[in-house]
Amino acid sequence: MTVPADPDDVEATREQVEGFIALFTPEIAERVRAARAVLRARLPGATELVYDNYNALAIAYGPGAKTSEAVFSLAIYPRNILLYFLPGVGLPDPEGLLRGEGKVGRYVCLKEVALLEAPAVIALIEAALDRAKRPLPPEGGRTIVKSISARQRPRRPAGEAA
Repeated sequence: MTVPADPDDVEATREQVEGFIALFTPEIAERVRAARAVLRARLPGATELVYDNYNALAIAYGPGAKTSEAVFSLAIYPRNILLYFLPGVGLPDPEGLLRGEGKVGRYVCLKEVALLEAPAVIALIEAALDRAKRPLPPEGGRTIVKSISARQRPRRPAGEAA
């Protein structure tokens, strides 16, 4: 399917997102599934905005369907997953976890999903939520596939077959 599933069709959306994730190696795919589960449990009212882009699969978290209100995202690449803080510049980061040189965003490399449970990362998430344009609702989160690029870089490292 090259068009986003109807966001009101929860099962079709779930299957479509799972199809995007399944294109990665089993190790990366499992990390993505686990990271989504942790974030969904922590942020049950967040809307997941899914972008199957040219360079990466991106799953943003925010209060609703507007991309401009996303607070952070998972950026999934063939070899790595980044937790990207969209209002990342200036976040308190006493442990020096944040990386990046952009004007707005910073990221933490999620080499292990357990990092999402680390106090320093939880503090970064809370600080980013405090700076959000709109607060996340306490419940009722959903997933919306926003876009699917017709052309994409391979989702697995060179030489690794599906």
